[in-house]
Amino acid sequence: MPEIPADSVGLVTPQTAHFEDPLELACGKTLPAYDLVYETYGTLNAERTNAVLICHALSGHHHAAGFHAADERKPGWWDAHIGPGKSIDTDRFFVVSLNNLGGCHGSTGPVSINPQTGRQWGPDFPMMTVGDWVHSQARLADRLGIERFAAVIGGSLGGMQVLQWSLAYPERIANAAVIAATPKLSAQNIAFNEVARQAIRSDPDFHDGWYNEHGKVPRRGLKLARMVGHITYLSEDAMGSKFGRDLRSEDLNFGYGVEFQVESYLRHQGDTFSGSFDANTYLLMTKALDYFDPAAVHGGVLAKAVKPAQCPFLVVSFTSDWRFPPSRSRELANALTRAGKSVSYVNIDSPHGHDAFLLPEPRYQAVFTAFMSRAARDLGLEERS
Repeated sequence: MPEIPADSVGLVTPQTAHFEDPLELACGKTLPAYDLVYETYGTLNAERTNAVLICHALSGHHHAAGFHAADERKPGWWDAHIGPGKSIDTDRFFVVSLNNLGGCHGSTGPVSINPQTGRQWGPDFPMMTVGDWVHSQARLADRLGIERFAAVIGGSLGGMQVLQWSLAYPERIANAAVIAATPKLSAQNIAFNEVARQAIRSDPDFHDGWYNEHGKVPRRGLKLARMVGHITYLSEDAMGSKFGRDLRSEDLNFGYGVEFQVESYLRHQGDTFSGSFDANTYLLMTKALDYFDPAAVHGGVLAKAVKPAQCPFLVVSFTSDWRFPPSRSRELANALTRAGKSVSYVNIDSPHGHDAFLLPEPRYQAVFTAFMSRAARDLGLEERS
């Protein structure tokens, strides 16, 4: 049995918050009732001023740090940055991480039962937007007695949620960290998402989204979608240094089986993902990515869109991230500056592509830690002994 590291938050147990108040959605529909699954790390102080919200990316969930069992091999997806003495120091902060609505890890989504029909929601689950997620997160904060977050933090799709928090609830967020994100998707990114969706929807086992009722899973479509996505998460250098053109055996087979190591890696990633993620969830999560564009209602002028924000921002990009390149982060940082906001921007030299935001790169950790330490000082948060 592996020993739990000293800088881990240790064993954690997911919790479920049930909401009976209907949630009106941007698509015009209403979710009559719903559950949000979440985890917490650290201790909420008596003043309730030290809470930090973690917003997850496309395939993320509530399990951001620690372990669910003593023999769990992998910790939560952002364990490198959450824990005692880490960038998000749980000796100072009370951390909340949740699975968004529409997810497939416990929160109400396509695999949940529709109370009006008695069957799974399936493809009838309403389309979600980043704004809808933020409104539901604010309700969870209300339930936990948190009037204002010390910081709201997220990478990739999570960073979009952070930006939306600063615009929808500016008085409820003291600091914002937008990491490896973008204020809107490029046409190329929307195209990648559409290819992934079509891979899923064209799978014969998809059954127009009612695959569970047919006892099927569109594994082939999900596998292809994940393979396409994973290519965009890694840089060319990362793929080259990790796999190159290495063969699995000494000789070419002159066929269509797995011959190169990179082929084996992508197929493994696709197989693993297709066995653990819901296809309808993947479809609606990618659509939420596509729809996000806070500047759209301001004539495309981002500096006007970010006017409501009140808090200091940390904006982080990575040199080799071609999915959400540094130019998009600079676009956000420049817009915030033009709008008169306090913003720190850093472009981290990393060979790991978009996935760099998940990893413990030293300069990234140093910048992240400095930002969070300043936030703690400004809020008068003392490290617990």
